[in-house]
Amino acid sequence: MTTWDFQEITSARRLQANYRKSVLFLAWIGFDGMWQPGNPVPLPNVGRRFGVDRRVRLGDVTPKGRLRLDATARYLQDIANDDAVDGNYSDVHGWVVRRTEMWVYDFPVYMQDVSLTTWCGGYGSHWAERRTTIRGATSGHIETAALWVHVDLKSLKPSPLPADFIPIVDEASGGRKIRANLVLGKELPALSEDGSTREAWPTRFADFDAVGHLNNASYWIAAEEYLSAHGDLRAPLHVTVEHHLSVDPGQGIDIVTQELPGRVVLRHVLGGDRVAALTQIVRLDQK
Repeated sequence: MTTWDFQEITSARRLQANYRKSVLFLAWIGFDGMWQPGNPVPLPNVGRRFGVDRRVRLGDVTPKGRLRLDATARYLQDIANDDAVDGNYSDVHGWVVRRTEMWVYDFPVYMQDVSLTTWCGGYGSHWAERRTTIRGATSGHIETAALWVHVDLKSLKPSPLPADFIPIVDEASGGRKIRANLVLGKELPALSEDGSTREAWPTRFADFDAVGHLNNASYWIAAEEYLSAHGDLRAPLHVTVEHHLSVDPGQGIDIVTQELPGRVVLRHVLGGDRVAALTQIVRLDQK
């Protein structure tokens, strides 16, 4: 965002209960069972596309120099905002991310120049998918798809897409319709089952954004911690973070990890065993 309407954002912070009701509304839209990653929607030849170039910097990489997942999530936030501003969208601020998928075929590395291109991969009545591709000239390739829900900033409840939005994105999306299902599955074992491990996950002041919630990118750090301890789990990978509840300053979080057939699932768990977010890591076949 080029500018922030902090008065508007501060008002939104006072409506946490309504935000959580909105999340529960979406949670009841539907579930699938054991979810397998599909293929990302390809880059269209027509319609609105927005691109930027950037260099992978020191603060974006692991000690071994590969681009981190949480830094990738920040890249996605930045280009989403830049696209909305450049496209003169009528509502730049009123979007809440519900799910982000990353198909990591080859991690970009330190000081590598990468090109990011973003477009609308599809939409529904109150939400839209933002597709983004990240590529280096000769190596480094990540595809992403983020489901963003349009919300009313006064109530933080889901709101129909703005009237000017569909004419901007329809051609690039090919008219593809998408659903807002929470797809990581209701058939997961209980938090204490299947050899689960549970550890406290302290949050820091810097983890929270201007809306007063744990920033979307911060959730990806748990996946990075898991990868750091499991050197055999490397690209190509499919990693998903799905948000169920917001996390506010002062709330305690535990990370519950379960290594299940075909996937690893990490859950950000609040008091009362309420699941705020789920992360799924799946090993992809070599291209």
